[in-house]
Amino acid sequence: MSVATPIRPAARRPAAAGSRKPRRRSLTLTIVTAFVLIYSLLPLAWLLISATKTQDGLFSSFGLWFAGDFALFDNIADTFAYQDGIFARWLLNTLLYVVVGAGGATLLAALAGYGLAKFDFAGRRVVFALVLSGIAVPPTALAVPTFLMFAKLGLTDTAWAVIIPTLVSPFGLYLMWTYATEAVPNEILESARVDGAGEFKTFFSLALPLLAPGIVTVLLFNTVMTWNNFFLPLIMLKDSDLFPLTVGLYSWSEQATTVGGEVVFNLVITGSLLTIVPLIVAFLLLQRYWQSGLAAGSVKQ
Repeated sequence: MSVATPIRPAARRPAAAGSRKPRRRSLTLTIVTAFVLIYSLLPLAWLLISATKTQDGLFSSFGLWFAGDFALFDNIADTFAYQDGIFARWLLNTLLYVVVGAGGATLLAALAGYGLAKFDFAGRRVVFALVLSGIAVPPTALAVPTFLMFAKLGLTDTAWAVIIPTLVSPFGLYLMWTYATEAVPNEILESARVDGAGEFKTFFSLALPLLAPGIVTVLLFNTVMTWNNFFLPLIMLKDSDLFPLTVGLYSWSEQATTVGGEVVFNLVITGSLLTIVPLIVAFLLLQRYWQSGLAAGSVKQ
C-alpha cells in the first residue's frame, strides 16, 4: 500500500545579487515631508520652550531656545493658583462639555448613522441632502443664529448653550452612515431578527462592536472640536465660571490690552501647553483601538 505524500512546491532559486532593483528615493518627496514635519512640530516646540520661561524671559531671550531660568514648574503652579484657581474650574468645564457634548454627539451619530444605513424609509434622500448641507455650512456661520435662538429661550450664559449645539455633528453622522453601510452585514441583522431580538438589542449587542473603529474615529473628531471650541462659548457665555479653557485663556491674554490689566503671558502660554496634553493623551489611548479595529476590518473572512 503506497502512502500519498503531499506535493512540495519547488524550491525557489535565490535571486541573483544584481537582479533586485533598488527602490527609488524621491528627493522632492523627502524634502516636502521634512518641511511638513518641521511646520507641524515647530509651534509645539516653541510652546514647550516658552512655557519654561518667566514673564521677563519671554521677551529677553530667543523664542526657540531656553532662557537662563527654568520656570516650568513654577509657571504650572502659578497657572493653577492665579485668580483663586479658576484655571482648574475652566478645565473641569471643558471636560464637562467634552464628556456630555462630544460623547452625546458620538452616540447620536452612531444611532442615526446605523439607522440611515440599515433601514429604508420615506424621505431618506432628503435626510441625506440635509446632512451634506450641514457639512458644507461652517459652524461660525451658524453661531449668531444659534445665539439669537438661545437668547429667546433664555439659555444663554448657561452650560446648555455650549452643550446642546455640540450634540449635532453632521460630519460624524455622515461618517457613521457610510461606515455602517459596509461594516455591519445585513445577514447578521436578519439572523438576530429571526431569533426574536429587538432592534435596540441588535444594535447594542451586534452592531455596536462592529462599529467600534468608526465610533472611535468620530469620538476623536468630536473631542478635538469640542475641546478647541472657541467662538460659540465666546458669544454664549459671560460668566467666567462657565468658560472653557479656550475662552478663559483668551480672557487672560486680553488683560494686557486693558487699563491696569495684569500681563500674564507666561501663564497663558503655560495654560495653552496644559490644554493640549489631554488631547495628546486621548489620542494615544484611543489610537490602538482605532488601528486594531481598522486592521481587523480590512481582513476578509
